[in-house]
Amino acid sequence: MFLSVFDMFKVGVGPSSSHTMGPMVAAGRFLDLLRTSPFEPHGLRASLHGSLAFTGIGHATDRATILGLAGFSPETYDADLAEAALSSIRAQKMVSPDDLPQMVFDPGRDLIFDYDHPLPGHANGMVLMATDAQGDVVTQETYYSIGGGFVVTEAEQARVAQLDKRDAADHPFPFNNAATMLAMATEAGKTIAQMKRANEKKHGGTLALDAGLTRLWEVMNDCISRGLSAEGVLPGGLNVKRRARGIHQQLLAEQGLNMTAPHTINDWMSVYAMAVNEENAAGGQVVTAPTNGAAGVVPSVIRYWLDHVPGATQTRVPEFLLTAGAIGGLIKHNASISGAEAGCQAEIGSAAAMAAAGLTAVLGGSPEQVENAAEIALEHHLGLTCDPIKGLVQVPCIERNGLGAVKAVAAASLALRGDGSHFVPLDACIRTMFETGKDMSERYKETSLGGLAVNVPNC
Repeated sequence: MFLSVFDMFKVGVGPSSSHTMGPMVAAGRFLDLLRTSPFEPHGLRASLHGSLAFTGIGHATDRATILGLAGFSPETYDADLAEAALSSIRAQKMVSPDDLPQMVFDPGRDLIFDYDHPLPGHANGMVLMATDAQGDVVTQETYYSIGGGFVVTEAEQARVAQLDKRDAADHPFPFNNAATMLAMATEAGKTIAQMKRANEKKHGGTLALDAGLTRLWEVMNDCISRGLSAEGVLPGGLNVKRRARGIHQQLLAEQGLNMTAPHTINDWMSVYAMAVNEENAAGGQVVTAPTNGAAGVVPSVIRYWLDHVPGATQTRVPEFLLTAGAIGGLIKHNASISGAEAGCQAEIGSAAAMAAAGLTAVLGGSPEQVENAAEIALEHHLGLTCDPIKGLVQVPCIERNGLGAVKAVAAASLALRGDGSHFVPLDACIRTMFETGKDMSERYKETSLGGLAVNVPNC
């Protein structure tokens, strides 16, 4: 299936692409379904299952579902309007989305956290229902939030194979694995970014593509800037203090003193990433890259490149994003980018692979070196668990983005020291990541039932 760069990088709202953005998107899709239904709905219900139930409150899944059923979407989210809407819904126990009648929805009664009945299609499952005046269900749909803000219904999951075949015929470079990607690059004499650009142009033309890529970097960079200037304590009850501003000020004060150790460059990479993920934890606007929980890695590496690497130019940021998007698409297509499905290796590991690939490309690496960099970065995240304390995307998630960025840069550097030949192909590494995720205990896949989530006091 063709995965656009705008599928891998989406403008949205924190703290989680799978637990916040996904449920909001699902609710919006359900409202669209009701707008075409022959039945006039009187009330709404929502049932959250699996990881959406276990860590839903910490990930703001309850808020996202309520707001989605009220007509809010991640792309146009306004925090002030959202707070006002939540207060009104909780008081009046009604929602009033556009082009639909006012409907009964009592969050305390109609939003159900079902911890005992996981749904078969994915760890992040939810059932949305519309009822008549008697309370009987007249319309129902099951949605799966499969990571990165992607949402599918049960029927759509069954059609994936058919979509793959259709999309393969519709694009000039229909690579669905790394081996095919490299073979096409060699045959066509093109870079990965050039092939990705050709595929993207089938969906909107050059002007729209370039404007969209520019917009992505603007949102990413603005998020870094906000995070570097904000202070205070993050919401959720862990009382985690924002650290990015303080670290950044220290780094600025040390510039020009000729006393800084070489390894301090790692702090710059980390602080950019931490700034993004502190904003994400606070519910701010971020870009999934490929998820919210891993949103800091790619922008951090871009900002590191622009600010600290001689010869870097903002005009090549689209090349970075297209290359990173191509690698993210391979991982999403052949494995998973969902922490609830495969642990944090699927989120931070994928983000590091994408960032390493993008950096290698803009530093002049060949397609083979780009693939090598992505493999190195992903390989050294294999087995990484997802065990957020109290279900919040804060500890260990914020620092983990910083370390993911450092690994991405190291992977790119190592790949550029070679000729692109290496022992483990990226395809094998992606397959291994997915198999490791399937074997991983559910306690370590975004349920907060194991690991740091149970071994560290969180109250």
